[in-house]
Amino acid sequence: MTIYNAPLQEIDFLLNHVLDMNKISQLPGYEEATPDMVEAILAEAARFFGEVLAPSNPLADAEGSSLEGTTVITAPSLDGIYQQMVDAGWPSLAADPNYGGQGLPQVLSFAVDEMSQSANMGFSLCPLLSRGVITALGKHGSEAQKQSVLPFLVSGEWTGTMNLTEPQAGTDLAAIRSKAVPKGDHYLISGQKIFITWGDHEYTDNIIHLVLARTPDAPEGVKGISLFIVPKFIVNEDGSLGDRNDVYCVGVEHKLGIHSSPTCSLAFGDNGGAVGYLVGEENEGLVYMFSMMNHARLSVGLQAVGVSERSYQQAAEFARERIQGAVPGNHKAAIINHPDVRRMLMQMRSVTEGSRALAYCAMAHEDIAMKSMDAEEAAYHHRRVDLLTPLVKGWCTEHAMETTSLGVQVHGGMGFIEETGAAQHMRDARILPIYEGTNGIQALDLVGRKIARDQGRAATELFDDWSTILGETQAAGEQLSAIADALEAGIASCRSSLEVLLGGDGSQWDAPGAAAYNIMMLLGTTAAGALLAKSAVAAARLNKAGEGNSSFNDNKITTATFFALYIMPRNTAYLAAALAGPETVMAMDIAAL
Repeated sequence: MTIYNAPLQEIDFLLNHVLDMNKISQLPGYEEATPDMVEAILAEAARFFGEVLAPSNPLADAEGSSLEGTTVITAPSLDGIYQQMVDAGWPSLAADPNYGGQGLPQVLSFAVDEMSQSANMGFSLCPLLSRGVITALGKHGSEAQKQSVLPFLVSGEWTGTMNLTEPQAGTDLAAIRSKAVPKGDHYLISGQKIFITWGDHEYTDNIIHLVLARTPDAPEGVKGISLFIVPKFIVNEDGSLGDRNDVYCVGVEHKLGIHSSPTCSLAFGDNGGAVGYLVGEENEGLVYMFSMMNHARLSVGLQAVGVSERSYQQAAEFARERIQGAVPGNHKAAIINHPDVRRMLMQMRSVTEGSRALAYCAMAHEDIAMKSMDAEEAAYHHRRVDLLTPLVKGWCTEHAMETTSLGVQVHGGMGFIEETGAAQHMRDARILPIYEGTNGIQALDLVGRKIARDQGRAATELFDDWSTILGETQAAGEQLSAIADALEAGIASCRSSLEVLLGGDGSQWDAPGAAAYNIMMLLGTTAAGALLAKSAVAAARLNKAGEGNSSFNDNKITTATFFALYIMPRNTAYLAAALAGPETVMAMDIAAL
């Protein structure tokens, strides 16, 4: 069975015909991202992650991670792969050239990251967290901190982690108890952090932990949280590594999925205090950490794309080979000939393509927001990234669970057996709606901050863009009429939800919370549908011009049509539920639940 093939043609079509990679490559600093360069990078990434990393996925899942004393033992099948990835330069692809990065577009790096996540999601969490640390320090670290840390993180010589959660403080960061006591030019950090992804390992000489803690005079709540750099090994003034810092792994979690990723409990300061260095100003830590978290949320949405793609590929191949039942003219048919199996595969395919388009679209807006020399244009794209982030994280990961579950279903009873590998994708996908802020939090963030904060300005801009796509779809003719009709209905439903959300008088405190999830799913479905409509318009245009692969273009139109007819009708239910009010949600006595 084929383990994994990178969907290069899909990615190329999305970048060049939906997201306008040519425009992105003309932004200041991105000029080297020529078509030939992009093609070469994607082809080599497909080879590397398909041949080197992908075969380790089922093996590392079975081997898992463990703790011997204070040393984390990682899956033996991963030995040497991290160093090969570093030697190939993959960690530095989109990083700042001032710190050794290649300075290529974020959306190109995202495409490479998708291949990595499909190949082995648990392993790929390690460089994912490092990029988050790079983002946070790049925005908020001092120049001295950047010079001493970032080149090593960018190259991959060191890795990074994010330390928020504590045993008594999960989502509620106001309950953090870790302490940071000033001592000379540094602080002594003490406390325990849990659920730290790749919190310790032996792949690199050093690990940079970003840690949230409270200084002695800090105010209560989230306003009293500061952010600190806590290295595994102290970095000397000359850049060499010194003594082991007082931070140790005291536990590795036994998890439902992502077994190849050691999820650690870290103890800081059990032997006198871990040396930490303040990032920015005291009591501003949560603001700084959100730079890392927002990047991570987009990356989690991309993980959903990666695991969904691999699940789909495996299910489709199994369905071609599994002989069972009969169809007219064939008494021994592969199950891929049966309508219900085709329905499942088309759902997996269409939702995965919609998720990919949504995730890449957000990162394309990020590229423009970062590089545009026009302040008004940059602000517009910043608003779009802010609005799309909870949709990418929330909508894509909800559908990854559904897609990987269908992957098991296509396999039938064989899917329930671990040896086929289908179950691993479902187990791995289950964490995605949970970490980096549960999807309930993403939904609340969407309605409470991203929509209500600006009275729907960014949302209205998005809906207007969808209306432009709708006009193009309608103009494409009868072939795309089903897509146009579904998109038109979706946009109308989104506008109705916005009117209700902003029209409340605030007397029902629980109304936004009760509606939030369904509004997130409504907007996410319509966003994906709009981008698939745009891809169908592009495919029809290419066919009319006699360009490209006509079979591939036809498949793009078919996939978008399936999404319009089978997935977008869910919007009717999402809107109805969003408008139903909080009364029934909150009616039952807590003791009865």
